[in-house]
Amino acid sequence: MAVVIDTLGARALRHPEKRNNPDSPVLRKPDWLRVRAPGSAGYLETKRIVKEHGLTTVCEEAACPNIGECWSVRHATMMIMGETCTRACSFCNVATGIPGPLDPTEPQRVADAVAKMGLSHVVITSVDRDDLSDGGAAHFAAVVYAIRAAAPATTIEILTPDFLRKDGAERVVIDSRPDVFNHNLETVPRLYLKIRPGARYYQSLRLLERVKERDPGAFTKSGLMVGLGETKEEVMQVMDDMRVAGVDFLTIGQYLQPTRKHAAVDRFVPPEEFQALETIARSKGFLMVSASPLTRSSHHAGEDFARLKAARAAAE
Repeated sequence: MAVVIDTLGARALRHPEKRNNPDSPVLRKPDWLRVRAPGSAGYLETKRIVKEHGLTTVCEEAACPNIGECWSVRHATMMIMGETCTRACSFCNVATGIPGPLDPTEPQRVADAVAKMGLSHVVITSVDRDDLSDGGAAHFAAVVYAIRAAAPATTIEILTPDFLRKDGAERVVIDSRPDVFNHNLETVPRLYLKIRPGARYYQSLRLLERVKERDPGAFTKSGLMVGLGETKEEVMQVMDDMRVAGVDFLTIGQYLQPTRKHAAVDRFVPPEEFQALETIARSKGFLMVSASPLTRSSHHAGEDFARLKAARAAAE
């Protein structure tokens, strides 16, 4: 029997900026969303390495339900540029506030940890840093270059902010040549004001398009959450928008409410609906699709990318 982790109340303490938000109803999770509490030897070793190098992971900060599975095989998604985000998206568990200065030692510490873990694929993400003139683009690039030097066999996937109002900043990141450039649209345009109030749908879409314009050989990726009140037709339209922008990989997962102060879950989407969305997405031409209740941007990212590379090599 799975042990269910319920820390809604405890996690609320990490979000004083949301203390005045009205409480949202909390729906009981269905069986297909229940996960085991982490505690394997591999999980504990990954946790030790992350702590030893003073790193932040989105696995912990975003309370990812897959942390036990991923960390057991030493797959951790590094979150750079601090633990404090300049935005207050209503779906996100990362704390909001005024971030501290960038740590110039962070790129090397991340690279050393990647090498020590022996990762074949690593995902690097970050908080939003609207306080920085380039949104943190140069820091992202520095991390990519450091990993290339310390672990040249590791493939690198980055999951970036939107660089809103940071004209040209994304070019610095694109030119660092990550293997996969990921930026999540998160939800359908109609829900942006409620779910992603600090972002703009077409800015995010245009960012993904600019990656292809500057580096036509780059792989691009984006993700959606469902269960927020969107319709199937709206999700299909977002898929079409992504394909027009040249997006190669798509992830679709169930939104899970971090605390009672965050956006409420509208419904829990059953696994068969995810299977139908995956079939539709593949018919639209995405090279890789992952759609399930527990799918997250970096969940099985390495395995998926390895399969794609193998398929490409076999076809050549």
